[in-house]
Amino acid sequence: MRPLTEEETKTLFTKLVEYMGRNVERLINREDERHCFRLVKDRVYYVSEKVMKASTTISRDDLLHVGTCLGKFTKTGKFRLHITALEYLSQYCKYKVWLKP
Repeated sequence: MRPLTEEETKTLFTKLVEYMGRNVERLINREDERHCFRLVKDRVYYVSEKVMKASTTISRDDLLHVGTCLGKFTKTGKFRLHITALEYLSQYCKYKVWLKP
């Protein structure tokens, strides 16, 4: 588990700005506690800082994932969102569309 590089961060925020606009800042600096993005095996996880600090005691081999998976980086360097990111994106997104079954 490592922090994102500058290029990865730029790619991630470019994708998030498409859906959330300026509300990306609210995703990181939440009112309850601060959150951050971590990379594990090309997947980006959204983790609270408290949980992230607690997870450092677990070895890399034993740690599968921490937090909520927002998406992953493809081999070409593009970022793809996963369905698990929908819960966090829906709170802060610019446009909402409700679908009925």
